[in-house]
Amino acid sequence: MKFEKYNISQEIKNNLNAIGFLRTTDIQFKTIPAIMNGEDVLAIAQTGTGKTAAFAIPIINQIHEQKHAQRNKGITCLVMVPTRELAKQIGQVFSQLSKNTKATSYAIYGGVEQDPQIEQLTGGVDILIATPGRMFDLISQEYIDVSHVKVIVLDEADHMLDLGFIEDIKSIKHKLKQRHQTLFFSATINPVIKKLAYSQIKSSALRIQVSPENLVSKNITHYITKIALDDKRHLLVDFLNANPESKVIAFTRTQVRAERVLSHLIKNNIEAVNIHGGMPQTEREKSLEDFRNKKQGVLIATDISARGIDLPGITHVINYDLPDAPENYVHRVGRTGRGFAKGDAISFCCPEEDQKLSLIESLIQTTIPVIDLQGKLQDNLSQVDLESMDVSDIIAHEESRFEKPRKLKRKK
Repeated sequence: MKFEKYNISQEIKNNLNAIGFLRTTDIQFKTIPAIMNGEDVLAIAQTGTGKTAAFAIPIINQIHEQKHAQRNKGITCLVMVPTRELAKQIGQVFSQLSKNTKATSYAIYGGVEQDPQIEQLTGGVDILIATPGRMFDLISQEYIDVSHVKVIVLDEADHMLDLGFIEDIKSIKHKLKQRHQTLFFSATINPVIKKLAYSQIKSSALRIQVSPENLVSKNITHYITKIALDDKRHLLVDFLNANPESKVIAFTRTQVRAERVLSHLIKNNIEAVNIHGGMPQTEREKSLEDFRNKKQGVLIATDISARGIDLPGITHVINYDLPDAPENYVHRVGRTGRGFAKGDAISFCCPEEDQKLSLIESLIQTTIPVIDLQGKLQDNLSQVDLESMDVSDIIAHEESRFEKPRKLKRKK
């Protein structure tokens, strides 16, 4: 459906048109009317499907219309997110969509000086995007008043609740003076977390759940390559050398491993940057900006960048280490194949990670194809030069070796 047909302000329609948003995605089509009607929403949708705009558009429109009729009493919408990078990114989306409207927004997060944030808050803001730590610090210092909040949004809701923020969310709700709307958005959710989420939604409200048939987008070709733990760094170098025009995020399990992988790439004359929770916020932001502004390159990251971060032009995601939490596989590979783009995801799986692989396949209810990429990406498949092939071509070639195309079976 075209945004032009929605009953939203012309200013918002102009902003959507300016950034190339002409039609709704499925998640936007199903949730925007419900949010505009004041319903509580639990929305589960694949990564890269426009979840942020799904809640930002109706929230901005509501505030814009209300401020025509009356003066705002302070923060009326609170958006809680798990990471600093996601807070900054969502803040930018709200800023883009609210241009020339009466709605104001601001993002706060830790790792930076709080004084500029306090100054901005003192000047007044309608929509506050925040990480819990910095938000509660400023609430305790009485720089933030949430008593007039009408809408609470949890983005990456499963992660927020899994981190134990449920009591913090309850404490926020206890401070509210009026009836409020609660919105939960995520790409994955398990039964335990879903129960926690439902406990915070009005029992009388219409509950909406947009659940994808496949957790991994059809735009993403993903597969496993079996490899010894000590050989991963060599395979990564081989892959990057064979794909010099690619834009890659490689995910590691720990901060230490991220640093080691970065050092190994630099030793092999491959330019790369990294990002993890042990870095100062200014360095994290610089790494993301450097990577964002390049047509090709390599970002070594921990799961701090697995959720929600929208980096344009990612051609490949490499799970250098399989994630400890199977849900993070979905979030990681979702950094590519976003919107209408295609993308490839490769997982380096050593024998020690076979159990993690089983949990991932159980979650996504799919057996991930296995292709042997060792030996500098030359596995001698009928002497084909795999270095000139992308992931989808390799899979198509492997399937063509059989009389009838069939799903690849995992090698034992």
